[in-house]
Amino acid sequence: MQAVLYEVFAAAAVGPALALMFEQALSSTLGLAVLMSTVALAWNYLFNGWFERWEARQPIKGRSFKRRLAHGLGFEGGLVVWLVPIMAWWLNTSLLHALVADLGVLVFFFVYALAFTWAFDRVFGLPQSAAPHAEI
Repeated sequence: MQAVLYEVFAAAAVGPALALMFEQALSSTLGLAVLMSTVALAWNYLFNGWFERWEARQPIKGRSFKRRLAHGLGFEGGLVVWLVPIMAWWLNTSLLHALVADLGVLVFFFVYALAFTWAFDRVFGLPQSAAPHAEI
């Protein structure tokens, strides 16, 4: 549920922004935003599975700002690898131009990801991997 909500809001923001940045039709950039969201959902599934397995093995539980920062950097860094070639192909531009554009989008997403996951955890609670152990 978290990933789907995240991507719905993201596509609604990214599609129009890309249309303005690349002077392309909104219908085209919304299509790209949906494709990017689909890739991001797949990456979310892979990355969060790995991250939560790692997190569960950590002696200190909870999600500090440092841990959230590590999560955000790891997740967004992986997306650069996946999305820059897709953006370059879709927008018919160079990898360098797509990287520069993607870095701008990533700045937005980095802040958005921190805020969204914090709010989501406040509303729905921490996942089991980050919950403090109950005293017996």
